[in-house]
Parts: sequence; structure tokens; C-alpha cells
Amino acid sequence: MAHLELKPKRDVSSFRKLAIGSWTTAYDPTVYGTLTVRMDAALAWLDAFHQRTGVRLTATHLVLKAVGEALRRCPDANALLRYQRIYLRQRITVCAVLPGADQQGLTPVRIEGVDQKSVHELALEVETTAARVREGRDPQVEQGRRLLARVPHLLLHRFTGLVSFLTYTLNVDPSWLGLPRDPFGSAVVVDVGALGLETAYLPLAPFTRVPVFLAPGAVREVAVVEEGRVVPGHVMNINASFDHRFLDGYHAGVIANTLREMLEHPEESFGPLPG
Repeated sequence: MAHLELKPKRDVSSFRKLAIGSWTTAYDPTVYGTLTVRMDAALAWLDAFHQRTGVRLTATHLVLKAVGEALRRCPDANALLRYQRIYLRQRITVCAVLPGADQQGLTPVRIEGVDQKSVHELALEVETTAARVREGRDPQVEQGRRLLARVPHLLLHRFTGLVSFLTYTLNVDPSWLGLPRDPFGSAVVVDVGALGLETAYLPLAPFTRVPVFLAPGAVREVAVVEEGRVVPGHVMNINASFDHRFLDGYHAGVIANTLREMLEHPEESFGPLPG
């Protein structure tokens, strides 16, 4: 039984073939960048949504939805490498990584079909899943933790490499090992803003096979120029690390423009406020 639904990408450019042949692992071709977006409209929309529904959304929920839309518009970024060949994913799955409570570490939350869900549905799923993981009630996460705890430290590198080879290169369902299916998905979003950080660049962990890591920072108040006048405004950095074997400037531009468009025009992007 196949682990993921995949199909090979046929129209591979000569540059993409050269990039694949030049690098063998994800830590070599990393490209970093920061997109700064205005957040005043988004903050007002989030506050109005909370007042009307009682549901408290965050900027991270908006980023998750925007990432799903960006990957829909840029399917070449929704991919992985198998046998030095790019395969396009048929589903958009994003892993949100949230800070844990009381120094519990980071909490991973895997969400399927991000592009097909509303931001309200995403928020409810993120909070429900995060609570289940933090309380130790997620069976797959707990099985994975127990398995990892039994691996000797000297064998960790080989273990993660073997699991990555089985689940992504061979495309074998890892549930027989007690591991979750596709735990990292198409992209990883880490909420570093909750840690008080404005800018942070994440490393591309080779065993995850994820080509895009995003780290939305803390929203801060700064002086901005608006219609020729300097006024106070709120901005947020979205810090990106991406794999140059998959993405170049064009793809990065599509993703960046989608994120800016949706966060700076929330009502058009996430829908009108309820009621």
C-alpha cells in the first residue's frame, strides 16, 4: 500500500535537473528570506472575528491558511524528491509547530487539506489537536515518541535516515512501525512569534523531506509611510527557509505575494465576518 498519493513531474527544466544533481541533501541548497507584511487590517479582522464568534484566531492561523493557498497556486513547491526526481504531492498537508505550555517543548500539529478548509476550521483543528498532543492523548504521536526513546543516541542519525528512506523514497506506509503518516507534510510553519522572536530562520531537516519552512514572528508596532505621511503601524516578519532544488525566485515570489495579499486584505482572502 502506497504511503502517499504521488505522480512524477514530467516537465523538469534543465536548471532543476542541474540543481538536483548538484546537491544530495537538503542542508546544502537552503535559501533564506524575510517578508515583512502590514498587519493592521489583519489585527482588526481577528479582533472583529473574536467579538462576533467568541473564537480567538491568531496571526499563525491566517499564515497557515495563506500557506495552503500559496501551495495551491504554486504546485511545484508542493513536492518531494525520490531517486533524485521531483514528485508532486496530490494533497496539501501542513505541519504547524506551536510552543508548548510550561516548558513542554514544541507541539507538532499536522493538518491535511489546508487549502480546502476555512481559517475558522483550521483554528479549531489546530487547537483540538494541540491539546490532544500536549495531554498525551494522540496515539500515533505517543507511539512515535516511545519508539524514538528506545533508539540509542549513536544510532539516531541512521534511524532517522532509514525511516525517511522507507517512508519517502520507497513510499512505504510507516504505520507498521507505529509512526504517523507523513508527519511533516508539504510545509512546516513554526510560530516563533509566540516565543517573542521577530526574526528566526529554521534549518531544513533532511529527514523531513520538506522544501519550505516558515517562521512567522511577533507582530510589532513601527513607523510606516502611508500616503506620504509617517504613521504608526503594525508589521510582522515571515521568515522563510526553502530548498533551492525545488524553488527558485519565481516560486518564492508566488508564495511571498500570496502571503502578502491574503494577510494585508483579510476580508477578501478569508471571507467576510460572520453575522
